[in-house]
Amino acid sequence: MTEASSPRTSRRARVRAPQLTGKGGWLNTGGRQYALADLRGRIVVLDFWTFCCINCLHVLDELRELEEKHRDTVVIIGVHSPKFVHEAEHQAVVDAVERYGVEHPVLDDPELATWKQYAVRAWPTLVVIDPEGYVVAQHAGEGHAHAIEKLVAELETEHAAKGTLRRGDGPYVPPEPEPTVLRFPGKALALPSGNFLVSDTTRHQLVELAADGETVVRQIGSGARGFADGTAESATFSEPQGVTLAEDGSVVVADTVNHALRSLDLTTGAVTTLAGTGRQWMQGEPTSGPAREVSLSSPWDVAWWQGKLWIAMAGVHQLWAYDPDTETVAVTAGTTNEGLVDGPGPEAWFAQPSGLAATADRLWLADSETSALRWVDLDGAVHTAVGTGLFDFGHRDGAAEQALLQHPLGVTALPDGSVAISDTYNHALRRYDPATGEVTTLATDLREPSDAVLVGDEILVVESARHRLTRLRLPEEAVRVESVAHRTRRAATEVAPGELKLDVIFQAPAGQKLDTRYGPSTRLLVSATPPELLITGEGAGTDLNRTLTLNQAVTEGVLHVSAMAASCDDDPSNEYPACHVHQQDWGVPVRLTEGATDRLPLVLAGMDDPHDPDA
Repeated sequence: MTEASSPRTSRRARVRAPQLTGKGGWLNTGGRQYALADLRGRIVVLDFWTFCCINCLHVLDELRELEEKHRDTVVIIGVHSPKFVHEAEHQAVVDAVERYGVEHPVLDDPELATWKQYAVRAWPTLVVIDPEGYVVAQHAGEGHAHAIEKLVAELETEHAAKGTLRRGDGPYVPPEPEPTVLRFPGKALALPSGNFLVSDTTRHQLVELAADGETVVRQIGSGARGFADGTAESATFSEPQGVTLAEDGSVVVADTVNHALRSLDLTTGAVTTLAGTGRQWMQGEPTSGPAREVSLSSPWDVAWWQGKLWIAMAGVHQLWAYDPDTETVAVTAGTTNEGLVDGPGPEAWFAQPSGLAATADRLWLADSETSALRWVDLDGAVHTAVGTGLFDFGHRDGAAEQALLQHPLGVTALPDGSVAISDTYNHALRRYDPATGEVTTLATDLREPSDAVLVGDEILVVESARHRLTRLRLPEEAVRVESVAHRTRRAATEVAPGELKLDVIFQAPAGQKLDTRYGPSTRLLVSATPPELLITGEGAGTDLNRTLTLNQAVTEGVLHVSAMAASCDDDPSNEYPACHVHQQDWGVPVRLTEGATDRLPLVLAGMDDPHDPDA
């Protein structure tokens, strides 16, 4: 395919939708179990997601408007398809559905049965099924809500005319609210008064607790999801996470789903916006400039270091920083590619950095999707202390080179120079000592710990899934646990050694075309783990298909594929057409097998047609 040509698109094919099966059963349906036939007459959108994935959380937010606008014709069903072992636990899925405010039915599929039936390869993936039970579209990644909205409107018109559209109430039944003081708290901060400030994430507010860590002193925010500055009673947040003290005595809040940083005046309770526009940053937008004019992407934690406010920008796998002197923000490390690569800040790769802790000479960070503990030095270079990449995780102590974590969300600096790690999916508090290079376990039987605060010789742990702060004495000796190691639950795709045709399918949404005003509107980036897997085909280009040469001496590995396409309204009379960026990163485990397929299709948007002569 030449740069001037369009990527291969596919006509509106119709494939009978496989049944929906999941060993964990259905959530948000009042106990009823559903089959696809029960939903005949409705437009069904399957959202294949897993709760560790920040892109999946973005899609949950993108779908809210569609869900509300077409409530009588569209049924959205979340198909929970786990990456980590913890995510296969049914209670963990129940917790996540409440934590993230999921207001549609969810099928718990711990063994990836439905994932395999629909040939899904990436989180998140959206599949549209028409009222007659046929798959009519598939979209990988985020940013597709506008395309699905147009398709839904077409399907409503088409099937209303055919008499095959059935309107009415959907199968969603909300769960009963639980009476707890906190609900899935995210992060905590020790205040100068001796009290604690906690981000009460699911209730969209901050809660100040007394020194006992239990008694409520006051609440900041109305408790309704929103983005409004104001008084302690009127201000609104959307799933806030990180909190830290500023040099002027105020508190900075990572207001995650609002893609913003907020400032709290502890004296008056007033909330103002420090950085962000309230919109999610997308590829091609500015990455530096006046703080209130630059969009952010799911800031998860914040920490002051070297005179600047560092931001764990989980949504784009980067670190950013806010400069209080110039009131500007800028990227400090990361490329937006997801993975584990050390080196100078602009070249490093992260995967959902979610926790920060500053010491005099290091900025520690919990890099959740690589199950890694990493740090930035005074020169801005990135290093890894614990962790190997996106697909290996577990609970193993010992030398850092072979130690394993499972999706940690928090890190806390300890007085002796070591750090405590909130090892979230292992339900444990771990410790890494740079002096010895050893990883140990400090405490177990916690429930999704997401942060910890040092208080004298004790540590206060945010037990997110137990909705409380838990006070522990720092033990003198490590807790003994049996070592376990895991790899991602997805089965490897068998491919033939030698030449492999990588084909990324993209179909511009109805009424749009590829945006070629400023050159090629598509991008493809390919790499592999281990690097030796690829003989040729690595690197960046503008075509969405590419021939790779796989090394037959490497029996298995992971292909990392990142694709992007930009489309705009196809209306010559519109001087300022609306444009959208479609993007997705895939990590595809592959096993080289003689006689296996020599083609790897990845659907960014549209339907794959293997009989297409261009394929």
